[in-house]
Amino acid sequence: MLQARISSPPEASTHGVESTLDQSLSSAIGLIGRQYPVMIITLLVCFGLIGTYLLVAPKRYTGTAVLMIDSRKMQGLQTQSQPGTDNPIDSAMVDSQVEVLKSETIASAVIRDLRLLDSPEFMSAGGGVLAGLSQLFADLFPEQKPSDLELMRNAIWQIQNGLTIKRVGLSYVIEIAYQSTSPDLAARIANAIAENYITDSLESKYQASRRAAVWLQDRLKELRAQASAAERSVADYKAKNNIVDAGGRLLTEQQLAEINSGLTEARSKRAEAEAKLQRITAILNADESDSKVILNDLATVNDSMANPVINKLRQTYLDYAARAADWANRYGQTHLAVVNLRNQMREIRHSILDELRRTAEAYKSDLEIAKTREEAGQKSLNDTIAVSNDTSQAQIVLRDLESNAQSARALSDNFLQLYMVSVQQQSFPITEARVITQASELSSPKTSPKTILVLLAGIVGGGMIASLVAISLEMLDRVFRTVQQVERLLQTNCLASIPAIELPAEARPKGSLRFVTRWRLSSKKEGRGGSPMQRFDLPVEPKLPGTGEIEPKSPEERSLKSNDSVGRYSINAPFSRFAESLRSIKLATDLSNFGTPRKVVGITSALPNEGKSTVSEALAQTTAQSGLRTLLVDGDLRNPSLTHRLAGSANAGLIEVVFGKADLKDVLWIDPQTNLHFLPCVATSRFSNSSDLLASPQMEKFFQHLREQYDRVILDLSPLAPVIDVRATGSLADSYILVIEWANSKIDVIERVLKETPLVSERMLGATLNKVNLAAMSRYDSNSGGYYRNQYYKRYGYVD
Repeated sequence: MLQARISSPPEASTHGVESTLDQSLSSAIGLIGRQYPVMIITLLVCFGLIGTYLLVAPKRYTGTAVLMIDSRKMQGLQTQSQPGTDNPIDSAMVDSQVEVLKSETIASAVIRDLRLLDSPEFMSAGGGVLAGLSQLFADLFPEQKPSDLELMRNAIWQIQNGLTIKRVGLSYVIEIAYQSTSPDLAARIANAIAENYITDSLESKYQASRRAAVWLQDRLKELRAQASAAERSVADYKAKNNIVDAGGRLLTEQQLAEINSGLTEARSKRAEAEAKLQRITAILNADESDSKVILNDLATVNDSMANPVINKLRQTYLDYAARAADWANRYGQTHLAVVNLRNQMREIRHSILDELRRTAEAYKSDLEIAKTREEAGQKSLNDTIAVSNDTSQAQIVLRDLESNAQSARALSDNFLQLYMVSVQQQSFPITEARVITQASELSSPKTSPKTILVLLAGIVGGGMIASLVAISLEMLDRVFRTVQQVERLLQTNCLASIPAIELPAEARPKGSLRFVTRWRLSSKKEGRGGSPMQRFDLPVEPKLPGTGEIEPKSPEERSLKSNDSVGRYSINAPFSRFAESLRSIKLATDLSNFGTPRKVVGITSALPNEGKSTVSEALAQTTAQSGLRTLLVDGDLRNPSLTHRLAGSANAGLIEVVFGKADLKDVLWIDPQTNLHFLPCVATSRFSNSSDLLASPQMEKFFQHLREQYDRVILDLSPLAPVIDVRATGSLADSYILVIEWANSKIDVIERVLKETPLVSERMLGATLNKVNLAAMSRYDSNSGGYYRNQYYKRYGYVD
């Protein structure tokens, strides 16, 4: 077992102060890099509090709008002069308009337009926190509710009290200023006073224009009725004769084009189906004994090559043919193995021909469907041509009706245009007053509070709070994130940091596989009203090579189908960081064999879902690929996830072999690429005494037998925290590897389970960090951040 590396404090030197400063700076930079989202959120919260204070603090704003009284007429927009527009505007008239702006009529219109009676901001006494407290006490001690007339009088008084209207010098310019606790409200009220003044002057002109438009409106109604009647006649005639157009073309014409196109496609498909049927019929009529002709012709049929059954049979046939030729050269044509291979090749040819016959039947069905579609398309084409001829005759009358409808609609539209022009000329919004400066929120000055000083204080305070929050979260982050943490806290080697990998969507497992067994566990009820608890009736001696009681599966059925699993990633991607990490673990297991034999390596974790089964499979594949005789054993009797994933159809495994229900050679599953042997674990129900089976003498003797047959045995065990099964494997495993999920496994949990399981602590070969985000890990390990950079690995051909 490798010696545990324990970090020691740095030796004192003359550069101790500089080293401390460098470490502090690196730690600060690393903390910011890890906790910057939280720090940003904290700063945003502080800024939000500052903004809230700035919003609720009482402020006074002044909105100013500028109005101009102009006597010039807009000749381009008005054809007739209005009475009194030629009279010059004197000084007295401007002063009179100032008083009009201060009148209750304008104030009442502003209150109605802006709905100020429903605005708590306008109706409050002075705004800010004090106004809110006053409103709270008023709600707690309500008085008699004032009437609508009193509310309106108070609102008018409040507007007139905050309103300042003055003439600018001797000009025709009037300045409208309003003070409020809200810049938006101040600007809106100032603008509303100017707009309502202009609206009041336009109201009289609008009333006069309405009387002039009555006759034109009545005549327009008559013309619209005539146009609608003509258009209704067109619509009725189309409905009666089934004339439908879409996009400027008759529906029958579009249907004719579509049916013709569909008929052409149906004929093409029919011809294609006939060609396919003829080709596959020719292959079936060939001499069955001529295997070369059948296989060569089979390669020319695209659908047969897309058939997975034929592809598999053809590949198997080619493999057998190559093997038969090789054996014939070595042992002669009459050797029994060569004869058996030729018999199997003949059976495969018959299977290929049977599959081709089923494909031919499918081609016949496709041909019949194509012919039926062609006949239906031809019939639809003939029917559509007949309907199109009838529609062409009805279009002659339809054109006359459409011409009449268009004429009536054009006359109605022309009269409507004349009506609109007349209304615009008589009621065009022309007044002597116009707004030359709009009041806005940005142009409303503010006197308090001092926004810049408050923001500066908020930035400084927010930065300090954000730093405290980041430090607190860093102290509360009790999970494993770096190699140094693992070695320092667990006093063991960190064998590797296995990166998280993302498989393609089509390669991910599609659910748990169903697994069955041919024998049941005996049960008995324990306790009062308790549920049945499962137990094992262990035999006196395990029947390792004896006659089993379960029908074994064939070698082809016991071939591992794990090419796209995560555990196979180290084989499928040998130049990846994932594969390099597994080779590091494999090297550690090799070095641990020096001195004492440590063939059985147990893989466990503190909690489920930390990836121990995946690491077990990947380590076993890596070890097997190196040439060692390797056996992967699913020793998680409570939840055999490896069996579900790698051998879901297994009907016997570890338990059956120990019980003497099956032979070891009949239940082993073999990876054809790496020659990895896998011993599954099959169970049909939960049982409580799995630890008794693991600690039994029969199990110990069975594993001693495995040590003699294999160079390395990888034992996938259950987690340490939920169950106690790992404590019962002292006589089975020579050493243990602890799998820790990066950024998820709690330090306190792992320390507790290792303290409760001294067997694992004493024999621990090392730990490994699993599902590591290397980019994020570099932020937590500031001293070794460059170690995780991928560009160094690219120089040696390694990629992620």
